Amino acid sequence: MEERTEISSLGEFGLIDHLTRNNETRNSSTLLSVGDDAAIIDHFGRQTVISTDMLVEGIHFDLQYTPLKHLGYKSVVVNISDIYAMNATPTQILLSIAISNKFSVEALNEFYEGVYYACEKYQVDLVGGDTTSSQKGFVISITAVGEVAPNSYVKRSTANVNDLICVSGDLGGAFLGLTLLEREKKIFTETGAQPDLENRAYIVGRLLKPEARKDVIEYFAAHDILPTSMIDISDGLSSDLLHLCKQSDVGCVIYEDKLPLNEESKEFAYTLELDPTACALSGGEDYELLFTVAQGDYEKIIANNGLSIVGYITEPEAGKHIITRGGNEYQLVAQGWNHIK
Repeated sequence: MEERTEISSLGEFGLIDHLTRNNETRNSSTLLSVGDDAAIIDHFGRQTVISTDMLVEGIHFDLQYTPLKHLGYKSVVVNISDIYAMNATPTQILLSIAISNKFSVEALNEFYEGVYYACEKYQVDLVGGDTTSSQKGFVISITAVGEVAPNSYVKRSTANVNDLICVSGDLGGAFLGLTLLEREKKIFTETGAQPDLENRAYIVGRLLKPEARKDVIEYFAAHDILPTSMIDISDGLSSDLLHLCKQSDVGCVIYEDKLPLNEESKEFAYTLELDPTACALSGGEDYELLFTVAQGDYEKIIANNGLSIVGYITEPEAGKHIITRGGNEYQLVAQGWNHIK
C-alpha cells in the first residue's frame, strides 16, 4: 500500500518547508527567494512583465484523468505562456494552492515535481506563494514575472492594416485530447471499462502537458522580428483573433486552407465526425502564439517551418472573415472555450 502522510501532520510552515526544500535559483534577477515575507527581484534596467492565472478543479482540470505531475507542469506553462505572449522572458513565479484533506503530502510532492520540472525546463525561479485549505477541490493560483528590454514588449492593441496574421505550431489538438478523455471517463463511469486512449499520445499530450513557445520568442530575437501585436491561444483561434482585432480596432481575413492542423488531430476529428477546422478555430488550450507582423517580415516567417501565415489584417469596416477551401466567405465567430459558462 502506498505511504500516505497527512498534511495536517506537518502544519502550514512545515508543509512549505517540505515542498520547497529542493527549490533552486536560476536567475541573477532573483535576489531573495522563498523563505522570507516577500521575494526581491531586480531586473537591472529591463522592464518587468507580470501575469496571473487561476486553475480550479472541476472547471479547468479533472483529476480523474489528469496526473498530478502533469498538472503541476501545465500550471506553470499556461502562466509563462502569457509572458512569452508579451515578447518577454519569464524569470520568476509565485505559486499558491488551496487543498482539501483528500490530498496527502505524497500527492502534493507529485504536483510539485511537475512544477519544478517546468521551472527547470523554462529556467524560471519559484520565489514564493501560499498554501491554505479548501473545503472541496484543488485550487491553483500562479503569478508569473518576466523581463523585457525597454519598448520591446508586444501588446494586443497594435496590429496594423495589411499586417500578416501568423500562428505557431498546430491547432485543435488539445480540444480533441479533452474530447477523447471526457469520452473515456464517461464510459468508465457508466460501465467500469478501462479507458482506451487508442494510442493518441499526441492529442492527449497537447491537453495534459502543453508547452509554452519559448522557442518562438527566441527565434524573433535571433532574426530581428518584432511582432506588431500578439496573444497566446488559450480560448481558441477565432476567439483570440477577435480579441486582438477588437483591441487593435481592425478587421481580418483568414484562410481555412492555411490553418496548421496536425495529421493525428485531423484523423481523430474525422473519426469523431467533427470538422478539424472547427476544432482549430474553437478548441482552446493550445497555448500557441497568435501574432501579426509587417509584410516586410514575410521571408523570415516562412523560413521557420513551425510558423504559419494564416491571413492578414484589414480595415475595421471590412469585418472579420474566414475564406473556406471552396472560396466561400463567412463571418468569424467566437465559439471558443469560455470558463465562465
